[in-house]
Amino acid sequence: MHVLRRRGWALKENLVTPEAVALNRRAFIAGGAALMSLPAMAAENADALHPYPANASFSAGPGRAITPEADSSSYNNFYEFGTSKYIQKKAQALPVRPWMLTIDGMVEKKIEIGIDDLIKAMQPREERIYRFRCVEAWSMVVPWSGFPLRALLDFAKPLGSARFVRFETFMMPSVAPEQAIPLYPWPYVEGLTMAEAAHDLAFMVTGVYGKALPKQFGAPLRLAVPWKYGFKSIKSIRRISFVAERPVGMWEALQPKEYGFFANVNPKVSHPRWSQADEKVLGESQRIPTQLFNGYADEVGGLYAGLEKETLWR
Repeated sequence: MHVLRRRGWALKENLVTPEAVALNRRAFIAGGAALMSLPAMAAENADALHPYPANASFSAGPGRAITPEADSSSYNNFYEFGTSKYIQKKAQALPVRPWMLTIDGMVEKKIEIGIDDLIKAMQPREERIYRFRCVEAWSMVVPWSGFPLRALLDFAKPLGSARFVRFETFMMPSVAPEQAIPLYPWPYVEGLTMAEAAHDLAFMVTGVYGKALPKQFGAPLRLAVPWKYGFKSIKSIRRISFVAERPVGMWEALQPKEYGFFANVNPKVSHPRWSQADEKVLGESQRIPTQLFNGYADEVGGLYAGLEKETLWR
């Protein structure tokens, strides 16, 4: 007899918004946007024409409401465009079409693919409501649309000798002014172990709030690893490489004592300059206690068995 086992973070059917309601709401929003700016949408956000999932597949958990889009979309880290959180307008300078993704390193064959062709090839495409916890001690809950990173691993066909996945963002100093200043080791780089990348929760994001991903969120393709601090969830990805040596992320290269490779959320281990015990929720007045692995301990804790000598919590 086939037995269905629900994952701990899967929404029950009676908690999912009815499809007709969600579709009608999103169709209304999309229709209004199309009437106002159809040419711009066609040129810059072609993936908006792909069907985004109507139903949320996974839940952030009880007691955590989705952060209003007005709050989450106007308070963003995107250092390529400056150190201010209010980077939304400056980020619009990033051209997201055409956008080619390179998949290389320890793979059967190097792949160069346009973002829209990649989106069409990835299954399943779904929406996931995830907690997001920044290392700076602020947080939000976001309905990401996209596909499991595991689907991209299957598409890339990495060799058995690959131990890590290295992600690299764009390099466009002509439109991202901070990249023209040699203060940071551009382009932005991050990485995961193969086990982390293959985990059910690791997610490639192409949309948010039921529509194409805005530029300040990391259009047209970003990573979401919800049990880690937000700097691990690299934005605007151009290259994905399968490698044998552990990648060094941009923040780790700058401050290895403050920003380690694993960067798993832990309220008991402070950042050298501030506590991680609680967090400020965007759009709300109160602070709330931080949870181990950002609330996903039951799902991901087993990834780190045997790694006691590693600095897992920085």
